Amino acid sequence: MTPIYGITERKKAELDALTLQVLDAQHEVEQFQSIVNSLTTKTTNFQGFLTTAENNKTQAYNNKALIDQMVSSALDLQNKSKTALKEAIRANNKAKVLSESMRQIIDKLIYTADLLNKLANTILRQKSLNPLVSDELVSMVGTAGADANNAVALTLVALKATFAAEASNLESEAALALEDYQSAIFYEMLVKTVVNKSEKEPVKSLKDIFYEAYVNAKADYKRADKAFKITNNQLIGARSALDEAQIKLKSLQLGLGAANAAALAS
Repeated sequence: MTPIYGITERKKAELDALTLQVLDAQHEVEQFQSIVNSLTTKTTNFQGFLTTAENNKTQAYNNKALIDQMVSSALDLQNKSKTALKEAIRANNKAKVLSESMRQIIDKLIYTADLLNKLANTILRQKSLNPLVSDELVSMVGTAGADANNAVALTLVALKATFAAEASNLESEAALALEDYQSAIFYEMLVKTVVNKSEKEPVKSLKDIFYEAYVNAKADYKRADKAFKITNNQLIGARSALDEAQIKLKSLQLGLGAANAAALAS
């Protein structure tokens, strides 16, 4: 027959062993809980970084689309400015040719009017000397002289209008030339990379800057997404391990409780 003392010592040893297992399990649960807490905070932070990175990527893409629209509009403006300038130069050249032609016509009209006036005076003198000179001839020559003088006056008005149009064309040509120059400068500012002579370093165009910003924003988003996924997977694993540790602790606690109850009952 086994001594009662031996049975008591054996049960006490079993209870002590179960108690140590429970303590170890509790320590393990505390460790996993600490890991879960840390990873939860880390995951929340990375989620914030990811949201910021996504917003930055969206904004960078919108900026890239905007600079593309600006480049397209600037190029269109430059082309239209060049076309308008060419048309203004062509119109101004035609106005100059017209002005020169009208000046020549006026010279001829003045010369003709002068001849007609001289002819009219001559015919009038002849009429005074010779009554047989036709009155109709005198009238026709006088009318022709008056018409010539009127034509000169009208042509002078037309020439004045031509000079005014030419002056307006010159102003338009100057304005369009300035617009053409400024549109070219604006377009180059958007797309052309220049070298800073003082620092000897290339100065990126606005298009390059926005394109590079979009590339960097995509890279930042990719890194943030990768970090979030890694941390989130770690958190899922830690939560799973914590659940297992809690189940194990609960089981050991139940076992320890049953063993204590059995020891007290014996």
